Amino acid sequence: MVRAAVLTAVNAPLEIAEIDLPEPGPGQVRVRLAAAGVCHSDLSLSNGTLRQPVPAVLGHEGAGTVAAVGEGVTSVVPGAAVILNWAPSCGQCHFCAALSEPWLCQHANAATTVPYARTTGGQELYPGLSAAAFAEETVVPERAVLPLPDGVPVADAALLGCAVLTGYGAVHHCARVRTGESVAVFGVGGVGLAVLQSARIAGAGQLIAVDVSPEKEEMARAAGATEFLLAAETTAKEIRKLTGGHGADVAVECVGRAETIRTAWNSTRRGGRTTVVGIGGKEQQVSFSALEIFHFARTLSGCVYGNCDPARDLPVLAGHVRAGCLDLAALVTDRIALEGIPEAFTSMLAGKGGRALVTF
Repeated sequence: MVRAAVLTAVNAPLEIAEIDLPEPGPGQVRVRLAAAGVCHSDLSLSNGTLRQPVPAVLGHEGAGTVAAVGEGVTSVVPGAAVILNWAPSCGQCHFCAALSEPWLCQHANAATTVPYARTTGGQELYPGLSAAAFAEETVVPERAVLPLPDGVPVADAALLGCAVLTGYGAVHHCARVRTGESVAVFGVGGVGLAVLQSARIAGAGQLIAVDVSPEKEEMARAAGATEFLLAAETTAKEIRKLTGGHGADVAVECVGRAETIRTAWNSTRRGGRTTVVGIGGKEQQVSFSALEIFHFARTLSGCVYGNCDPARDLPVLAGHVRAGCLDLAALVTDRIALEGIPEAFTSMLAGKGGRALVTF
């Protein structure tokens, strides 16, 4: 038996309960969690914005040590430190094999629809985003774990599994920020802070952070922001003023709201790039006129998991951590127990804090 935060139904409060977790079967790995980050995607799963079979154990940004392995597992051994990969690529579908775009793997979330554990009453439980990291231990497919590179603290390493990979990838793979470019970042939560640090590592010039909460200015500047703006109707105008009347070379939206996406677009210079990282609901509709698309010649792109290949990018990120360029601990605003997850969700909805980290 292990303790876990269980979502019994969409929009229901999480319940802390003991669950019956089986030993790993063939091709599976049992992981004892050291920490799990509370991501906005978990909130989106709990409220139905993203689909998830229930009852489920949420949590997908996690790291820990291997407790046991099933038959045929060769990539990790018991006692090894690992990071959970919530979107493991199959390596065989069209996106993986033909396009070399594993972040779009059509089978990445296959495990979400397969029960992996049971309640003490015998009811089947599903793993949130394949990982079920809001628990003391979890069981996942072998391809859903990655060895933790040396020199990275295992608890803080949980952030590499989602927030940092997403933020880093948004900068380096999607927006492709170049030395000296100006970057506007909308939303200074865990991912936004990772975007700021990654843009600084990329050599960005002006780094303009935008958020609804004035409390986030100190965190934003510590992550590399050169300016901080409170979100307002005049935000796009203020960004153009700060950038010589042109607009930012790159705008990265980390909120997932139509209004914020539109403001990010308006804040981008002619010929610039607007990258949308935030996950919004289908009711969030953004409109553009045909004339402005032609006139501004901007690029608007979505960004899934930072367009990252974790096996390729994790060693790079670990190198930045070891070099002191990437500060994982600076992304964490609260270290909590499982019981603190609902409050972390509430803080997220209010636009407060950076990343809450569940520590075991």
